[in-house]
Parts: sequence; C-alpha cells; structure tokens
Amino acid sequence: MAKLTSHFFKKRPKQAACADAPLYHLDHSKPVTRREFIAQGFCTGAATVLGGSALSLFANPKKAHASLSADLEALKATCGIASQGAGKIPFIVFDLAGGANVAGSNVLVGGRGGQLDFLSTAGYSRQGLPGDMVPSIANSDTGLSDYINNELGLAFHSDSAFLQGILDKVSVTNRANINGAVIPARSENDTGNNPHNPMYGINRAGADGSLLQLVGSRNSDSGGNSMAPSAMIDASARPTKIDRPSDVTGLVDTGDLVGLLSQEDSVAVMESISRISDMKLNNVDTKISSDEVVKEMVRCGYVKSADITDRFGDPTTLNPELDTDIVGDSGIFTEEEFNGDSEFRKTASVMKLVMNGFAGAGTITMGGFDYHDGSRATGEIRDRRAGRCMGACLEYAARLGTPLMMYVCSDGSVFSNGMVDDSENGRGKGVWTGDNSSTSASFFLVFNPGGAPQLIGANTDAQAQHQQLGYMRTDGSVETASTPAANNVNLLVETIVLNYLALHGEQGQFAQLFPSHGLGNSTLMDSLTAFEPIVNGVI
Repeated sequence: MAKLTSHFFKKRPKQAACADAPLYHLDHSKPVTRREFIAQGFCTGAATVLGGSALSLFANPKKAHASLSADLEALKATCGIASQGAGKIPFIVFDLAGGANVAGSNVLVGGRGGQLDFLSTAGYSRQGLPGDMVPSIANSDTGLSDYINNELGLAFHSDSAFLQGILDKVSVTNRANINGAVIPARSENDTGNNPHNPMYGINRAGADGSLLQLVGSRNSDSGGNSMAPSAMIDASARPTKIDRPSDVTGLVDTGDLVGLLSQEDSVAVMESISRISDMKLNNVDTKISSDEVVKEMVRCGYVKSADITDRFGDPTTLNPELDTDIVGDSGIFTEEEFNGDSEFRKTASVMKLVMNGFAGAGTITMGGFDYHDGSRATGEIRDRRAGRCMGACLEYAARLGTPLMMYVCSDGSVFSNGMVDDSENGRGKGVWTGDNSSTSASFFLVFNPGGAPQLIGANTDAQAQHQQLGYMRTDGSVETASTPAANNVNLLVETIVLNYLALHGEQGQFAQLFPSHGLGNSTLMDSLTAFEPIVNGVI
C-alpha cells in the first residue's frame, strides 16, 4: 500500500453555523442559567422574545386596538392618571415683581359703594391720575365720563396701559364674556416674602392636570416671585418650572417607537405590551409581601406609557410654537412678536399647558415693575406688555372654548407726587415717585364661554360691592378694616381661593378644605365672593 502523505490527516475547517444556530460545546457543561442560554444561542434576548409576543397579538383584533381602549381607560383612574384639567376651571397667576400700579391708573378702585364711588382728586393724584383725567369728570355733551371703560365688565381707567394691552389681544366678541373683581389690599414693597401666590390653595380646591399639577415660570416653591402661604404648601405638588417652549416639549419623551411607527400603531404596541404584562402578572407570585402593590405599580407603568403615547405622540399636541391659535398669521402672537419677546414665549408656554388641561394652574412672573424712576413712560410700557400677556391668556381661553380665572398681583405698589410726564408714552399722567404699599390692590378676571360671569347681588348697588371686595379711603389709600384681606396677604390668597371655589358652586367646601382659615363666618365669606357659579363653563 502506498504510504499516505501527512497532509491527508490534517483536520479540515468546520463549516460555519448559520447566524441563529445554537452552539454545542463539548468542553462546556450543559447550559443552565439564562446568561448561558443566551450566550450559546439557545434563546434570544428579552427584547426579541417580547417583540415577537407583542406582534403576535396583532393577529387578533380583540387583543390589540388602534387607540387607547376601554379596558386601559378604566385603569387610568386607578393608576392616578388625571383627566384633562380634572374638570376644574384653568387658573393663571400674573405675579408682577417689584410693586406695580393697579389701583386708579389701571383698575378703578373707589369707596364703600364700589368702583364708581369716586375718591377725591388728591386721592386719584396719588394713584397717578392728574385732575383732568379723573373718572369723576363727566363729559358735558354725554353726561358720562370719558375715563371709565367697562368693556371687560370690571371698570378700568380708559387710558389704562393694562387695558390697552388686553384689548390688543382679545377680540371684541370675546370681551363680552369677561368680567372681574378688584381687591384693595396692602402688601409689602419690593419683596418676594409676600405670600401672594394661591397655587397650592387652587390645587387643594381640585385643580390638577394630566401631566403636571402646577407650573410656574420661576424655580421657586411657589413657581413665582412671591411666596405661597406656608399653611397651604404641599411639597408633593411643587410647581414645575416652565418659561419657554422647550420646557413644555421636554416634559414628554415618547421614545423611539413613535417615529418608527405611526402614532396609532405605537399606541397599539404599548397596549399589547400592557396586556401581556397583565396576563403574566396574574400567573406569577412575586414572593414579595406587598405582592398586589408591586403588580399594580408594574401595570400602571405600562398603562401610563400607553396613555402618554396616545396623547402626546403627535409633537404638535404640546408645542406652543406649532399651535396656530398661538403663533402665526391667525395666531394671538405674530411670528415676529413670539420670536422677539421672551415674555410672550413664557406666557404662551404656561397658557398652553394650563388651558389644555395638561397642568391645573400656572404662575407667570414678570419682572421690572419697580418702575418709579422719575417718569411715567417706563411703567406704561411695561404695563402695556403685561396687559398683552394677560389678553393672550383670555383670548386663548376663548379660542379653546374653555373658562379661565386669571389673577394679577404685585408686591406693594407705587405713588405719584403729582408731577406730570408729558412724553409720548407718559401721556400727561403722574410720574411714579416712589414705593407705597397703601395704594396696593389685586384683581382677577374670569372668562366664561357660556356668557359673562354674573355678579352676586339683587341690584346694581349690591353687585357693585361684590365687584370691589373692600374699599379705599378718599385719599387713595386702602381702608385696612374693610375686609380681612385688606391688611393680610395670607387672607388675600384665601379670598382668591374662595372665589375660585365659588365659580364651581363649591364655596361651601372652603371651611372643610382650609379649617384654619381667617375669613370669618359664612356671612362674611359671602360678602367676599364676587360671582355666581359658571356651571356651564366648567370643562
């Protein structure tokens, strides 16, 4: 026999296995652990298994649905997922930091009889109105004052910069569905220590959002410049800082699934995963003492993911820049206004969240209202811009067909010594000379899509006293004995929350919600309430 050459005995290379074939190793023991099964290809990673299981359910229309389905909707309440706005009226605070003028030159404030129970000429001069612009002067031709404007229900001075700004943004038709009330009340000058902010109280009264409870444009406990009353603070409801569109859009991340699939298909995948998880949990003992609690946490996590994808998979849902009611040729703000002024972007961001029910209430802080610089023009320019932001909120509420309560406050106020600013923006009105807390006031406006909110009272005299909660002395200073709120900012906040509840017909719950309140008995609280309930306007 011929001798075999040595190369005949060389081992030939083993054929490569296909990519998914399992690997058998003689020098390895049989796989036992999950890691060993995956490493040797006997099973694939969890993502592959889960994906296959989820996709297999799409073959059965009874198992997967195109939008968030009834079975998962029913779990939302159990999982603490709030409905849009929690059924309460949206609420926005304008916190004007520095001590803005409210009384007289903006909102008229009078004596015991209400806004049109006129003050003395010296009193109006203190509030920045020269003798030839006081509201008590009647036009000889008409017998009416040229300096009173009631277009918003609440009486403003006709040359009010707040009013001009509001009317810049609110259409004539929508003005008819607005009314308001003013509260003469002292607060300290130039400090954030005034507990002006009612956000926590509004939240306790039931305001909530589907994404957030409260939002504010400052990173503070109140969300604004002014503090919140310490007795109302709930750390679990601390406002989330929102002051620009990117803050809004950054609230929700629906992940990579939205984009790879349509929003509709993404919701279906999330629902299927939720149901698979639920079926698995029903057959598993977690060996943890709080077994049901753990299972509910897992279930709710998947339900929340499906709900978020359902509601926010479309990027236009949250982004104020893409909302044509807010920005654009037919929007409240033009592109130039929106891009050119951060205060408009801030306002748009907060009102987008609050008015759409994504947050229960929001604070918009605007700075620079300590404007006693020896002119009148500086304050007029800032007041008008603030008014335009206020008007934007009211107009947006009207376009959405949702009610709104908007509260305006400031830390202290200013006074005039009678000197006049005749510049273009000063318009012949009194120069703001310095700080003066005795001329302070706050006010609120209410929009109701069902019709103008109706003042409490059987006749015009009674209604006038509900439109002005408290009064001023003839010299233009707050009568501190006129209401509990007049000389106590904590009680001013309680008065605002009482009025919020009253708009829902729920003022009877105030004492239960705030057992240590300082507003007195029910008769006194009735006198501190401005409007009848706007039941038809509640969302």
